[in-house]
Amino acid sequence: MSRHLRIASVDVDTRHWIGGRRIASSDTFELLSPIDQQPLGEICAASAGEVDEAVRAARNAFPEWAALGPTGRRPILERLATRIRHHTQDLAIVETHDNGSLLIGNEKNIVARSAHNIAFFAELASQIDGGVIAGDTVDNHVRYEPAGVAALITPWNAPLMLSTWKVGPALAAGNTVVLKPPEWAPLTCSMLADLASEAGLPPGVLNVVQGTGGEAGAFLAEHPDIDRISFTGSPETARRIGRAAAASLTPVSFELGGKSPFIVFADADADAAARTIAHQYINAGQVCLAGTRVLVERSIAEPLLRKVQVATAKLPVGDPRSRATRIGPLIHSRQLARVHGYVERALANGARPLFGGRPHAFAELYYEPTLLVDVAPDDEIFQEEVFGPVLTWNVFDDEEEALSLANATRYGLAAMVYTSDQAKAGRMAAAIVAGTVWVNCFFVRDLAAPFGGARISGIGREGGRWSFDFFCDVKNVVMQRESFGSP
Repeated sequence: MSRHLRIASVDVDTRHWIGGRRIASSDTFELLSPIDQQPLGEICAASAGEVDEAVRAARNAFPEWAALGPTGRRPILERLATRIRHHTQDLAIVETHDNGSLLIGNEKNIVARSAHNIAFFAELASQIDGGVIAGDTVDNHVRYEPAGVAALITPWNAPLMLSTWKVGPALAAGNTVVLKPPEWAPLTCSMLADLASEAGLPPGVLNVVQGTGGEAGAFLAEHPDIDRISFTGSPETARRIGRAAAASLTPVSFELGGKSPFIVFADADADAAARTIAHQYINAGQVCLAGTRVLVERSIAEPLLRKVQVATAKLPVGDPRSRATRIGPLIHSRQLARVHGYVERALANGARPLFGGRPHAFAELYYEPTLLVDVAPDDEIFQEEVFGPVLTWNVFDDEEEALSLANATRYGLAAMVYTSDQAKAGRMAAAIVAGTVWVNCFFVRDLAAPFGGARISGIGREGGRWSFDFFCDVKNVVMQRESFGSP
């Protein structure tokens, strides 16, 4: 097996990164590009042995890294952010070939956000202070102390950005990390390890073990020397991780699936709402936050639908390397089968496609942007996350019905509300079960704000101080105020 892949003009190491060096393993898996289903190469797959070695390296590196304190860690992490920015083009190219996301989006947004994830938390960690809570005779000194070794398991739809979203606060808090990238898109995480080394991150502070979720991910989740597990993915996988983590009572943070409502009232800016509904097809619909259940007030349903059709027609499906493309491929043949299976069952159950409803003729893994009507609230397509470019369309007559439809699933990750009535927006936002509610906007993510899901969409919150609540042990030191002599 070659130790490197050549992706366009970029070399990527196929081995694990453990203890500050590259480690090969005998097991491998083949990586295919979703652009054209052509093999990119063979990637090392971790066994229990490599996972154990990575955890041990992280444990050995922890005392020195933790002892640096936030101000000592900050310049190293800022150098990592700078290295990410410096390699924007290489990272963008590799991510596009690896998971099929748009090259233009990776160049303009994704890599920059990844660097910002690192730099933001490096700065914020130096500001975190639990403060002092004064009692009658004692002072409570609240301290944020690093928890230890963090296992970070990330998804394939935005591997670099979502890995740095976890790596940034975990390292800034003083933990050491074992990162398990997604098996369908591991390459930019491998590059991240090299950039971290170039930035001066000590050996063992960041380790990257590649492999399948059923093996490498499972070995990591059940490892007794892991202090935190942060996972983004499906509820089904989270249940398995939770059962494994329970054996050691390892705290978990889960950001899971979504089936978010996109609610449009008659008083909304219809043009803005239509553009944003069409925007739900970004990344071929492989976005957990997407508002896939469009709920529209009946009186504006027909004219809004025409606007949505026009806006969607302006999103060409094609090769994600082309700057004209707005919708690229699904990541894998299994994902295509999953998406089309949901659509076929919905059509058999009486749903009707207003547009789309089948694989796109461009190439094998491409799917037509799809909008389905005649869908009942208890239908599978209304209830379950498809994770593809498929939206449903339902109408409502009043706020009460809109809210009932919005809360009619097991999920609670996000919601979008479009209205010009601020009081109505406030009522809806308060009553919708969701971790994030966007009003007259979408996908605005401030790193200082909490992020996570309700119901089966997740456990816990990350972002801002909430990340440090998870990645730290919060300690209270109680001091008798009058028990010390004069200095």
